[in-house]
Amino acid sequence: MRAKVAEENEPALEGASPALRSPQKKRRSWKKRLLWTTLVGGPLLVGVLWVLVHRIPWMGPLVANGLRSVIGKDNVAKLEDFVYSIEDRVNQTVKADEAPKAHWTVPAPMPPDPVPVVAPTEPTGRDEPPPPPFAPTAPGAMYPGFSAPGDGTWVPLTDPRRPGEPPRMFKTLIHPDKSRGWAELFVVAVDLRTVELLMMAGYQEPRTEKKEAEGYARKAKIPSDHWAALLGAFNGGFMAEHGHYGFALDGITFIDAKPESCTLARFSDGSYDIGPWERLAPRQPEMTWFRQAPSCMFDDGKMHPSLAGAHQRKWGATLDGNTVIRRSAIGMSADHQILYVGITNHTTAKVLAQGMHHVGARTVAQMDVNWSYPKFVTYAPDKQDELRPIALADGFEFSDTLYVRERSMRDFFYLARKEEVAPKEATSVDSKVPQAAQPTTSATPLAP
Repeated sequence: MRAKVAEENEPALEGASPALRSPQKKRRSWKKRLLWTTLVGGPLLVGVLWVLVHRIPWMGPLVANGLRSVIGKDNVAKLEDFVYSIEDRVNQTVKADEAPKAHWTVPAPMPPDPVPVVAPTEPTGRDEPPPPPFAPTAPGAMYPGFSAPGDGTWVPLTDPRRPGEPPRMFKTLIHPDKSRGWAELFVVAVDLRTVELLMMAGYQEPRTEKKEAEGYARKAKIPSDHWAALLGAFNGGFMAEHGHYGFALDGITFIDAKPESCTLARFSDGSYDIGPWERLAPRQPEMTWFRQAPSCMFDDGKMHPSLAGAHQRKWGATLDGNTVIRRSAIGMSADHQILYVGITNHTTAKVLAQGMHHVGARTVAQMDVNWSYPKFVTYAPDKQDELRPIALADGFEFSDTLYVRERSMRDFFYLARKEEVAPKEATSVDSKVPQAAQPTTSATPLAP
């Protein structure tokens, strides 16, 4: 009877003070506010973070690393995969009829200069003549009926500080995915005959547990005495926790080499190679540095079986190879004289691999993924004569001190004129390892 009376009188308490309301009513009101806050504020917060991540260079890493410390890297990877799948579905709805677009004007081809006929002469002991001008073969559009003007045409990247110098790098754009007109692959071809590729450790990455690497002085930015020779720079590979891919520099091994990992290495004779560790390991004593990535997408012109099959494995330790995302890659020509650096928008691992192979890369390694990390920049002085990075194309966000005046948290590569920066005597990663080292042998530092 009392319960019935209380139930009948409960509506009258709506106007009463909070102290007179029933605890059950308070809980219902609190839950309702929480539900509405979640339904309205949650998507709003995600939207704001999405915009910030795509507009502020440091926001993406901050959000991702913060979430990893709270919910773990595997859960963050699942969340990223889910978000990128939603973005791709939206793009396929909104941009379904979007045709491929050009990002720069491709100049009309110039007739080649006549090559003078020079009679052979006896060796004089003088320096060798300079190599012929760099002119990579134009691959053309990947899909001729589905392309933008200039697709697959190489455009010279000249240094504004030396306008009369023959170009040592060229860029091109191709559209490598017939199902996505907005998917893009920007590629830079680098003349390794005249350009030195240098690697720099970040001030945090790659993280290492090796004692010999703990005391290494991480400059984490391009030395000022290389600025005059600087041509460009681009991102390194995955964070150490995402695969623990090998890294060695200046005679110090930060992370041991992993079997089957695709490896970019520089040798003491000034040459470079990209390939599976098993193939490069016998030359480990000659290496001055190496950087590893997931398994080679292409090796000696052949696509990795996991990419060629219907079920792609994960290309990296975070996002799946089928995830449509921004990616970066490096590749090398068959004669090892051209380095290809690729940056994509909205591609799967397979599309990236096929695009890099199309432009001329015989071997291809994916380096990094996600919106914030892949980038390629050249440099030019501003009005104050300060060296500033220049984006390869619109849509790539970074600070105006990138790699030159700002220390990088993660490792990166930079490109400079070989005759001005090439070391006179290179330090090998390991002078003690015998030439017949087994493929699974890890690099060790030089003895002090």
